[in-house]
Amino acid sequence: MLELTGITAGYDRRAPVVRGAHLSLRPGESLGLLGPSGCGKSTLARVAALLHRPDRGTVAFDGRAVTGFRHEAPRELRTAVGVVFQQPRLSADPRLRLRDLIAEPLRSTGRRGEVTSIVPELAERVGLGADLLERRPHEVSDGQLQRACLARALVLRPRWLVCDEMTAMLDASTTAALVGVVEEYRAESGAGLLAVGHDPVLLGRWCRRTTHWEEIVKG
Repeated sequence: MLELTGITAGYDRRAPVVRGAHLSLRPGESLGLLGPSGCGKSTLARVAALLHRPDRGTVAFDGRAVTGFRHEAPRELRTAVGVVFQQPRLSADPRLRLRDLIAEPLRSTGRRGEVTSIVPELAERVGLGADLLERRPHEVSDGQLQRACLARALVLRPRWLVCDEMTAMLDASTTAALVGVVEEYRAESGAGLLAVGHDPVLLGRWCRRTTHWEEIVKG
């Protein structure tokens, strides 16, 4: 179980963008978090992914409260969460080929020996041909780069996925393809999914349960 309790967070303690948020996600569950732009959804998603320390409140995995965030979080928790952001060009190192972008988590966790076996298989799964793997972000489209970012999020086989407006910049066919990859992974792994967005139609079709921002926050 992933539980966020009483989360208050932001980038200025005097004016937090999230106040008193409560959210829970069971293993294998797909939860859509629906809300307008600027309401604080992305900040809460970063808290859930252990990328942003809240000012107040608790994040817990399987009843274990998290005490460290970002690089201070225990490795077994950091690698348990895969995250895909809205803007792939802001979350991808422009110097890396797509092959190296996908392999980045493997190398950072001491699993370099698995790169040659895992990366090509995962790239094919998300719809990236071998020729695209040799290109850098500026040489591919937003959709192709987001495919690589999704592969990077899945490469360590996380127990939890956080997709923060993952498809907001994509066309309908690419959106359908990437949602299909996520759902296939969830079905085989039992991973829980938090999908953040502002499109009620997409979240309604994608997730078994959808909650509105106003339902999870206070103040």
